[in-house]
Amino acid sequence: MALKAALLKSIWYAFTSLDTEDSGKVSKSQLKVLSHNLHSVLRIPHDPAALERHFSDDDDGPVSSQGYMPYLNQFILDKVTEGTFVKEEVDELCWTLCSKKHYRPDAHRVLSNQDAMRLWCLFNFLADDRYPLTLVPEEVEYLLRKISSVMPVELSCVELEDGLSVWSFLDEVTAAGRAVDGESIGVAVEKVYREMVGNVLKEGYLWKKGHLRRNWTERWFCLRPGSLSYFMSEDCRDCKGVIEVDQNCCVEALSDRDEKRCMFCVKMLHKTLEISAPDSRQRQEWITAIQTSLRLSADGRVSLHEELKERRRELREERERRRALRVEETRRLRELQGEREEQLAELELLKEAQRQAQASLQQEEQRRRSQHEELQKTLQRQLQEAQEVNGTLRNTPQELEIIIQFDQKLSISLWFCVCRLLVEEEEKVKSLLTLQEDQEEQLQQTQREKKELLQEMEKKSHALGEAQHQLDKVRDSRRRVDQDIVAAQRKLRQASTSVKHWNVQMNRLMHPIGPGGLLCSHNIKNA
Repeated sequence: MALKAALLKSIWYAFTSLDTEDSGKVSKSQLKVLSHNLHSVLRIPHDPAALERHFSDDDDGPVSSQGYMPYLNQFILDKVTEGTFVKEEVDELCWTLCSKKHYRPDAHRVLSNQDAMRLWCLFNFLADDRYPLTLVPEEVEYLLRKISSVMPVELSCVELEDGLSVWSFLDEVTAAGRAVDGESIGVAVEKVYREMVGNVLKEGYLWKKGHLRRNWTERWFCLRPGSLSYFMSEDCRDCKGVIEVDQNCCVEALSDRDEKRCMFCVKMLHKTLEISAPDSRQRQEWITAIQTSLRLSADGRVSLHEELKERRRELREERERRRALRVEETRRLRELQGEREEQLAELELLKEAQRQAQASLQQEEQRRRSQHEELQKTLQRQLQEAQEVNGTLRNTPQELEIIIQFDQKLSISLWFCVCRLLVEEEEKVKSLLTLQEDQEEQLQQTQREKKELLQEMEKKSHALGEAQHQLDKVRDSRRRVDQDIVAAQRKLRQASTSVKHWNVQMNRLMHPIGPGGLLCSHNIKNA
């Protein structure tokens, strides 16, 4: 599945390059040529009439990428067998087609055509399977940092916010590499290409002990997931042997012997390969790399950088998930804050209504007192009038009867007024008490909701702080790992330079003495 996805990325560029009018469609004649070339480089049988039969129901017009995909899957990609073709040939074919349309090298020739193609392959390797293919800023930064680790200077580009197309990426590398000579960039790109696309975990010169003659010879070793190969030289043309690095294989450090130091061995079922590294650091790096190859082979993986890319993608998705979570939490907090402000506003309205009710109650109380005082004054005035009448009409029966009737009427009138006032007072007190109870209940409910809102906001703030703390820890860990990788790669370059210099000196010292040299030595002894 991974091989099919990798091939599809390259073929997608080839298909779009044939779309000269940028209409999303390609003519059938061009698709025939493309299909024939793909069958040739993928080493699968080619049926020239299959394309015509597949599109027999269509007219003679151009075909879109969606229309070509069923044919591509059925007659090409589904028939591909890994190991029967060279992936670099497919990439070279697709690069040749798409570079003619899209890539325009600059006048300074910072990147050669081969370097540009390798950067194109690295871009496709790191890009996600979403079309049109783009590279996220984190992966662009990672790739430039990887290339810079093999160079004496560091490549840098402008700050990116969105994904980058491959042609924009090549322009960025060209602009960043104008201060560096093209040879340095070419060496760095080739090394990174072999490591990431060629799945080379480690390579370099080591001394190997023979199985039959038991002598020590220097070989160029190349370690990939599942295999350790060694060649006569670093051009990797004359392969002298391949060791299967699988579950039946292990690696161990050895003590110094046979005038060799920094030794280790690779044990297999039927034989053991003894190897000598230039120094202890190189030995440990090789042991660690072989153990990584064993782990990848046991997990069924064929690429270390596929695993690293997957981890980086998971980290990006985790960061995006946390960012979305923070945005959602912020939005929720704002909503809660808005609800809290609304509740506070309602509480203020309730308090204002309560104050108005109390003011109304006070006004009613004052009015009632005023009425009561007026009633008392009226009663006193009527009583004085009655006394005056009583004093005027003294002891006659008619006068007494009039006084009694007047007193009765006055008492009845007074009783009715008092009862009416008492009933009104009772009703007003009941209504005020009911209003006060409702306001107190609403106030308590508002206080409870406010308390719950504050508790929820504190929990959300605490969770947000914990998430930010975890994100900072992940960023610090990634920064430390990146720094360690850069430091290790820098030391590796220095050690490689030292090893090459040491190998040159050893070759000079180990150069055999010719017959002329023996004769001169004999003459010196005789003299």
